[in-house]
Amino acid sequence: MSKNITLKCIYCDHQTPYRLKTGSCPHCAEDWLDPLYNLDEVQLIWQRGLKQRPQTMWRYWELLPLLDKANIVSMGEGCTPLLPLHNLGLMMGYPHLYIKDERQGPTGSFKDRQAALAVSVFKESNIKEVVVATTGNVGISYSAYSARAGIKLWAFLTSTVVQDKMREAALYGTEVIKVTASYDKTKEVAQQFAEHKGFFLDKGVKNIAAKESMKTVALEIAEQLGCLLHPDGRGSFVAPDWYVQAISGGLGPVGVWKGFSELKQMGLIAKMPKLALIQAEGCAPMANSFKANLPQAVNVADPQTLIATVATGSPGAVYPYLRNIILTYGGTMEAVADSESFRAMHVMAQMEGISMEPAAGVAFAGLFKLINRQVIRPEETVVVNCSGHTFPVEKHLLGERRIQALRPEAALSPDTSEGVLTALDNLDERVKSIAIIEDDPGAARLLRRILQAKGNYNLHEASDGEAGLALIKETLPDLVLLDLMMPKLDGFSLLDMLKEDEALKNIPVIVVTAKTLTPYDKNRLSGRIEALLKKGAFMEDDLLEDILDALE
Repeated sequence: MSKNITLKCIYCDHQTPYRLKTGSCPHCAEDWLDPLYNLDEVQLIWQRGLKQRPQTMWRYWELLPLLDKANIVSMGEGCTPLLPLHNLGLMMGYPHLYIKDERQGPTGSFKDRQAALAVSVFKESNIKEVVVATTGNVGISYSAYSARAGIKLWAFLTSTVVQDKMREAALYGTEVIKVTASYDKTKEVAQQFAEHKGFFLDKGVKNIAAKESMKTVALEIAEQLGCLLHPDGRGSFVAPDWYVQAISGGLGPVGVWKGFSELKQMGLIAKMPKLALIQAEGCAPMANSFKANLPQAVNVADPQTLIATVATGSPGAVYPYLRNIILTYGGTMEAVADSESFRAMHVMAQMEGISMEPAAGVAFAGLFKLINRQVIRPEETVVVNCSGHTFPVEKHLLGERRIQALRPEAALSPDTSEGVLTALDNLDERVKSIAIIEDDPGAARLLRRILQAKGNYNLHEASDGEAGLALIKETLPDLVLLDLMMPKLDGFSLLDMLKEDEALKNIPVIVVTAKTLTPYDKNRLSGRIEALLKKGAFMEDDLLEDILDALE
């Protein structure tokens, strides 16, 4: 099946063909676009062979906005368990409670789905550096998948995020920037940095891939419920009566709802579930505004919650979108106290043996409140998203070495003429310029990834000798990593030209090659390069030691 995807603007309904790096509607310039797929064709394909596919989120390939499977960046994400909560159900008199156990993702949260698809699209779009603002889990997931894809990630986190999460993101080689401000201010700083540097900015719910990834939660829930309720094979998809999730910016339920909606359009489920969207009381702009029957959310300027991962005070267009869904199909938004969330974490650990992150505790505290108020009825089927499980990095592995601090309020003071951009530029104090001249994309990606993980280097790349020579003349790098066997102009000839050019002859060169060198080859390199490394036979520390020696 060749994918025929159309993008539809949710504001003006204008439709345009799907293209990579599509940013906004060409008709009204709004930046919330939803992909439309050939659902009739998808239904026929799934009926013929869905059950035989691997148990990952990529089994739903036809409904994901990636054009070439070769660009998939995967660590087995998706198809997390749907577990019945027997003890809790028995205790509360609700026999149809289920947990979607997203703790089982590669980095321990449901954001692994988002990272897998978003990073795959980055790879397909040839995006090499990405900026993201995060309250924790996105930073960790994107860090892991970016490392796997050879993409440099800049993660801006508010200072309220626990140090363990910052350390975990930094462990993958991400540039972690701790911003002493609210999450909404952190997003502003990240956007300014991305614009200033010309890097791609991941906009969360406005990122098509990020939003589309979340619908795989719905597709899995419906398929898994179908198997549990109809083990004889009758009816492969069943929607629950309720889907419960803690929300911050609201990306998750937006995507989940789209997944259920597409199943309904294909005739694979008979009904749409009701949404129960739960927020922490100290930062509940959507829940509070919903209770007040307001069409737009009243923002929370100063979040007062200990659960930083759900502390988004400005939900923007997401609130009216979700509010309209709930008013049309049923459901509610609710706020719970931090103490109720922490109690729910204890209950779930002690009753079901499930230890979860505080954000998931928010969802279960909301479930308990809605059951106590009999908003959810005993006969209804309920699925709660257990969004993650925190696995902290050992402090002695990393410490604070790779976490940089940024205070936007200081940068914006009258005494600082350049404002935030000056502060952002200070992040580049360690930058050294390195040119990678390598025709093998895999080898180039490996070199780039090693350098990105070890330091903040300004990297330039060329895939043949002629382009490499032009790149070196243009950028005048501090160091050249050079392959020997390349098209158009080989590494030996390129090295000759560098040494004959007065402006270039003193640039240090490290050769990284798979070629077995003859005595003649070695003689041509002798005294003209800083180091010689054999591909497939060096550790990353060997490369970094030679690079640091060359740059000194």
